[in-house]
Amino acid sequence: MSTTNAVPVSLAEIARIAGVGRAAVSNWRRRHDSFPSRIGGTDVSPQFSLSEVEQWLRSNGKLTDAGAREFLWPRFEALGSRDESGLTIAEAARRMRSPRARSAAPELSAEAKSLVGDAARLGRNEGPRQTFEFLLQRWLDTHVRQLSTTPTQLATLMARIALDSRIGEGDGGLTVFDPACGTGHLAAAAAQEYDGPGLALLGCERDPALAALASARLEFATEGRDVRTEIATVDALRDDPFTGLRADIALCNPPFNERDWGYEELATDQRWTHGLPPRTEPELAWVQHLLTHLRPGGTAVIVLPPAVASRKAGRRIRGSLLRTGLLRAVVALPPGCAQPHSVSLQLWLLRAAPEGPHAGPSAQDALLVDATRLGKPGTREQGPDWDALTRFVRSAVSELDRPGGELPEGAVRVSLLDLLDDEVDLTPGRYTASGSEPSGVELAASWDELAGSLNELGDLTKYLSKIGLMAAEPRTTATVGDLVKAGALTLLAGQQPSDTTARPQEAGVPLLTVADLLMDGTPGGLLAPGAAQAVAEEGDVVVAGVVRAFRAWVHQGPPIALGPQLYALRVTPEMLDADFLAGCLRAPANGRQAGTHASSSSRVDIRRLQVLQLPAEEQAMYADAFRRLAAFEALLARAESLGKGLVADVGDRLAAGGLATALGRSPMPGRTHD
Repeated sequence: MSTTNAVPVSLAEIARIAGVGRAAVSNWRRRHDSFPSRIGGTDVSPQFSLSEVEQWLRSNGKLTDAGAREFLWPRFEALGSRDESGLTIAEAARRMRSPRARSAAPELSAEAKSLVGDAARLGRNEGPRQTFEFLLQRWLDTHVRQLSTTPTQLATLMARIALDSRIGEGDGGLTVFDPACGTGHLAAAAAQEYDGPGLALLGCERDPALAALASARLEFATEGRDVRTEIATVDALRDDPFTGLRADIALCNPPFNERDWGYEELATDQRWTHGLPPRTEPELAWVQHLLTHLRPGGTAVIVLPPAVASRKAGRRIRGSLLRTGLLRAVVALPPGCAQPHSVSLQLWLLRAAPEGPHAGPSAQDALLVDATRLGKPGTREQGPDWDALTRFVRSAVSELDRPGGELPEGAVRVSLLDLLDDEVDLTPGRYTASGSEPSGVELAASWDELAGSLNELGDLTKYLSKIGLMAAEPRTTATVGDLVKAGALTLLAGQQPSDTTARPQEAGVPLLTVADLLMDGTPGGLLAPGAAQAVAEEGDVVVAGVVRAFRAWVHQGPPIALGPQLYALRVTPEMLDADFLAGCLRAPANGRQAGTHASSSSRVDIRRLQVLQLPAEEQAMYADAFRRLAAFEALLARAESLGKGLVADVGDRLAAGGLATALGRSPMPGRTHD
């Protein structure tokens, strides 16, 4: 495989290529005089020549089986353009499947065309689909701030409830339509969930790179099956290429909050049978676009921001969708299901009126489902409990056409008379709040979690009480400022962003502020892509530089942007342990010493914070103790929260006469009661 001297790679990328940790690469660099010299970057974040690194790894036997794919990726990054790298991956996928095919992307540069050939050859040797999926995922991860994708679990859930809810079989096959398909997550999920004959996957995407990648993804996803796939590179609202199409199911995760969606030129469009969508309601344009492409009895599932269910500007269209029986269900999802992760997005389930033997009276109610309680508190990056969420939503939607069926807790049927008021507010939580009393199963789960937390606290108590603390002796320390000068860490200071709010489809980086820390620690805003801002990455130590919120911790999870008085300290691993650093910094006495004055609103001078000077072996011992101490603190807080919640819930249940023994129903051994 050919490479280029001009392609730079970082220590982290070398570690991925070799299948080792970054610390191992740092050791190689220090111990081996033959290790390639730095060609760019800084002393803290050096860059090396990819070709020299490849030669060194091969000659020293450091390559793994996955190394060949990892060698490819820096060359894609070196192309510089998101669009060109995406088109190059898509063209490489086409060549993997058809080696003798002519190039379909003449606009690619000479370097990109060379890379297409190398990637195609590697794919044919190591598995075309696996190689394509590796490159696609790396591309999506690299450009996560500019792209909004539908997570696989959410795409699968949407496909399942759409398939479950349709009426009739259409023309003996299944046609799936997505007018804003991105890289094809939803269509691929539908192909995976449907194993019958006659499958057609049709979609639109205005971004050429995304459209090309979607086509490649679907070709691999349907390999070996007789499936028709067609992705049109077009803005579906302005220039619909599938006029007259009647699909069995339509799935869509459209761009949110777009003001320039074609309001003026589409004012007289025939699709707006429920009313012209206001300029501020582009999502309702996508809803009506989907409805025009459904066959009788066909279903559509669309992801929408929660404001669409309640904004005043859209109430007339919402009312019409209800009166005509087209809008059948609204599902409120937990935060973290898709970008933007801090928002509780909604799924709208729409169904075209069936004809023939399946036709019946118009619906007189709508199903509202509140699944927000199925999130994982404190783990936003991990998203919801997908298994529980899928079971709950599918269970609720399965009762859609059974008026007398029993709905799970958190789902209600609401009559149209109650919904069609002056607001036409379809927010599920507005109608399900009265059923929020915890069940016996939920109470038992809380007791179990509290018991587990107390057990862990007991174990940590035994450890921390016996770690052999002695009277403090004078030890050599260094300030953060000294460590920065020595190259042991890099200091990044947060600031007030000029543009805080990102449009949801832009997938902005979560923005953490001091105010968020004083609430629950969850980032409360999104930073617009491209804005200059300090960003904390996984493994960085984040410090709050104000006395009333002073703390320090090792950041875990996706990158977060930092607001004013927040700082990211990026350590040099061979010189400083991140957990050791965080433990030293968060000592209360440290914050008091570095405070500028005595009030709770005073700032902490981060550069004056003290850190013990210890060799690596001792740092590791201290880091372990600091980690356990931090875990002890977190468990104490969690146990307090669980305990208060249980006191309130059990107190309410007792006050309502819920004690089993009060009615002579004393629990028998081996039996439990809700």
